[in-house]
Amino acid sequence: MAVPDLSGKICLVAGASRGVGRGLARGLGEAGATVIVTARSSETGPRTEMRPEAIEDTARLVDLAGGRGHHFLCDHRSERSTDEMVHWVLRRFGRIDVAACAVWGGNEGFDGERYADGTAWGTPFWRRSAEPYLGLMQAGPVPALLLARAVAPAMVAAGSGLLALVSFGTEDGYLGDIFYDAAKAATNRLAVALAQDLGPRGVTALGLSPGPVATERARDLGTVGEEDESPLYAGRALAALAADPAIASRAGRTWHVGDLATAYGFADDDGRQPKRHYVGG
Repeated sequence: MAVPDLSGKICLVAGASRGVGRGLARGLGEAGATVIVTARSSETGPRTEMRPEAIEDTARLVDLAGGRGHHFLCDHRSERSTDEMVHWVLRRFGRIDVAACAVWGGNEGFDGERYADGTAWGTPFWRRSAEPYLGLMQAGPVPALLLARAVAPAMVAAGSGLLALVSFGTEDGYLGDIFYDAAKAATNRLAVALAQDLGPRGVTALGLSPGPVATERARDLGTVGEEDESPLYAGRALAALAADPAIASRAGRTWHVGDLATAYGFADDDGRQPKRHYVGG
């Protein structure tokens, strides 16, 4: 497997303390990039749900992978916090070539079957409060928009850049829970809209859809299946996209990691190429 060469590239991964975000950072680091990882969980402050993972851990993993890792504590639900983080990156590194949003707080308090309010996954919408809907929108689509508006001016000024939003493909059917489905569909649609505004200015916006991923949380809950992807699989997909000279042709769509593995020839960390995940399949 040929590893893309992203040496000299400045990459930003939001929501990178663990899960898919950590995998994105590792994949970019493997390709030699400078990677700034951001999230709420830090060794020096509060951690999400008291989990052990932190942004400093991810930055060290980027170094071990062959890149240059840096970290910045950021609450991506806050416009001000997001803007301050991006301004810091631009002051220190001068530009942002790749920005990826893997922020997702929608599983906080979810035990694999029930949300924090006790509602079971997939409960009919008329039997539950609508309040969690707002929470899931603030957990995914809103941070993606805040990051996009913060990095867009620098990318537009440079006439280049890649903006990737991590979500889950919704084109094949309902995802099984109304709030989760709506949040993921909103993120995918946001990628379409961003591409319309940014494409004519030389910036590529797209969505990235991993299949079921063996994240730290999934392992703790015992929900990892034999065919689940590692977080690094998505990272290698992002690195391949970032190195593609024809990346503009992929703008405005949500791309499945399994499909990209076939197109670019990369594999998961165990050598497999898990294929595209279809809803119900």
